[in-house]
Amino acid sequence: MTHDDALPDRPTLLFRDATVLTMEPGDGVRTGTDVLVRDGRIEAVGSDLSATGAEVIDARGMAVLPGLVETHFHMWSTLGRNFISEGFEYFPAKLATSAHYEPIDFYRSDLLGLVEAASAGITTVHDWSHNTRTPAHADAELRAHRDGLIRARYAYGHRDGLPADDVLDFADIDRVAAEWFGPGGVFGPGGASEGVVRLGVNLRGPALGSMASFDAEMVEARRRSLPVAIHTYQDRDPLVDATVLEERGYLGPDFLIAHFIGATDADIAAMARTGTPLSFAVHSELRLASAGDPRAALLRFLAAGIRVSFSIDASSLAPIDLFQAMDVAWNMGIPWEGSGTADLPALTFRRVLEIATIEGARSLGLGDVTGSLRPGKRADVIAVRLDDLNMAPAADVEGALVRCALPANVDTVVADGRVLKRGGELTAWDVRQVIRDAQESALAVRTRAGGRLAPTS
Repeated sequence: MTHDDALPDRPTLLFRDATVLTMEPGDGVRTGTDVLVRDGRIEAVGSDLSATGAEVIDARGMAVLPGLVETHFHMWSTLGRNFISEGFEYFPAKLATSAHYEPIDFYRSDLLGLVEAASAGITTVHDWSHNTRTPAHADAELRAHRDGLIRARYAYGHRDGLPADDVLDFADIDRVAAEWFGPGGVFGPGGASEGVVRLGVNLRGPALGSMASFDAEMVEARRRSLPVAIHTYQDRDPLVDATVLEERGYLGPDFLIAHFIGATDADIAAMARTGTPLSFAVHSELRLASAGDPRAALLRFLAAGIRVSFSIDASSLAPIDLFQAMDVAWNMGIPWEGSGTADLPALTFRRVLEIATIEGARSLGLGDVTGSLRPGKRADVIAVRLDDLNMAPAADVEGALVRCALPANVDTVVADGRVLKRGGELTAWDVRQVIRDAQESALAVRTRAGGRLAPTS
């Protein structure tokens, strides 16, 4: 679809006779259970539900659960995921190309990522836009979100390479807030996609900017009541001290930290005291953490009661696939004898699923909107086939979803009540056109970058 097309309807849907994981506290795996969706909301979860005029989805042999939630995705660079090569990996490729994306490239890149996310059962993303070059680039990304249809936080950020002492352009953030999220805006009150995308900011934080510019940006963000996200380095990071951030009053549930593999016990304690969530990019932490132990960090954060969520980071670092993230996290989430993790609890299948659903939603301030199949919440629902070759026999359903599931097993995806995938096929977009457009933009970016980008074989 294009931004001029009408949005898909929100039909009444009845998932019949499914294996249901609501992800509500204390609610386990329910067999032979129905889920009723009406007017974009979860209306009921139970047995033998009926709804006149509903489209009935025969969900026997399927797990029905909330859509997956990711919390840290640099979507603008999706079309550049294969710019990397041996010896020319994520950071060199980003440095060589980031200034060469035009607004149309941002649109196509974001849409590619959003469509692939939907296909993989991800119904909420955190678009961590850390290369917002101009107002036109921001508008292009938001058009992609309008057409991408899944739930999101759009975190407006700096352009790549912004001098450390420069402050984020809050004047344009105010424009975006008014035009896109205000009355009459696409995502504002009365808009065609009201509430589907929400606005936030990502700030460089002390690790990537100066403390003075970060303090100035925090004043502006707090004045506008915008949720904040920051990066830390993926090693021992003396520039980010969570106790200092706590003293300044910055930490809290609306302050999301990515990575922080080198967090000290004092850092973790400060985050726990303030309810500050962590976004853990499973593949990225394993690849880029140059000091510290990502496995130990994950267990330490969880043991301290930190709200942890999973993220993609960038698609040149990880596939757009939270099933794979869940599998890798479960496999690495074990204590090691003779280490500081020896007495920490191991990750369970249930806990991994919570991290990928309800904890992700809570980390983005959306716990009352999505992340579980509670009546009254918005209808972000996926159905995963349990009888596919790689899934059967699914004796332990939670274990099968964590260890075996692939995007190819996702049969049905509903986001905010709109059906995006049915019978294993995407229905809301011309997928081949999305791919062709991304290929065209990728070539254009590479051409503009010239000799600063390593050639492909």
